[in-house]
Amino acid sequence: MGMDKDALQHLDDKADRRTQLAADRTILAAERTYAAWMRTGFAALASGVGARTLLASVMGHWLVMGVSTVLIVFSGFCFGAAIWRELFAGAPPPRPDVRQIPRGVLYFVNGFLLLVSIAALVGIWAGHVQVR
Repeated sequence: MGMDKDALQHLDDKADRRTQLAADRTILAAERTYAAWMRTGFAALASGVGARTLLASVMGHWLVMGVSTVLIVFSGFCFGAAIWRELFAGAPPPRPDVRQIPRGVLYFVNGFLLLVSIAALVGIWAGHVQVR
């Protein structure tokens, strides 16, 4: 006794829908991962710039500059890692229902933020005025 044609079609439709929903979840999970890298990068960038000002009166100049530099370099790493994860995300899922953020926009934004990190790094090292 086999299943009738309608029952098999219904099972195929359910399997296709589960596959489609899995593809949507994969896309949304990738966007959450991208957002986490971006949040971490922004926090590191702000901490690196702020560390120079906030720690100048508490710690030695070279230690403050070292901490600031490490944090700002880490922010650049995070902005780069966000794009790297987007470029090499693995095997593409089936075509999802959800729309993705265009890759060109992500590349532009992250490239700009990487330049901001470099500018902040140059700014903290080129600023010769001691904060009091």
